[in-house]
Amino acid sequence: MKKTVIIGASPNPERYAYLATQRLQRHGHPVVPVGLREGRIGATSIHADRPAEADVDTVTLYVGPQHQPAWTDYILSLKPKRIIFNPGTENPELEAQATAAGIEVVEGCTLVMLASGEF
Repeated sequence: MKKTVIIGASPNPERYAYLATQRLQRHGHPVVPVGLREGRIGATSIHADRPAEADVDTVTLYVGPQHQPAWTDYILSLKPKRIIFNPGTENPELEAQATAAGIEVVEGCTLVMLASGEF
């Protein structure tokens, strides 16, 4: 199972980060939803702080490139194996920093990757 930190988590069931959190859990992956405000996705709490996490396999981004600079240090501090840049979150600067840190960069959709077995 791949521990996944969801950046941009929201308690709004119409948001893709909400759906990704639920589907990751349904597939058995431990999740750490992190957003701007506390809330819940089902029984799972959204962290408004930036919790220190160990053994992170994946960070999946649901924050646009214009807001990513505020998250960059946190994302890189997690030392994930990979970062998934979901549609609309692509950011060449952060992608280059991740690659330089030895982190795999994936431009893709977490929901599609889960559905197709590519996650």
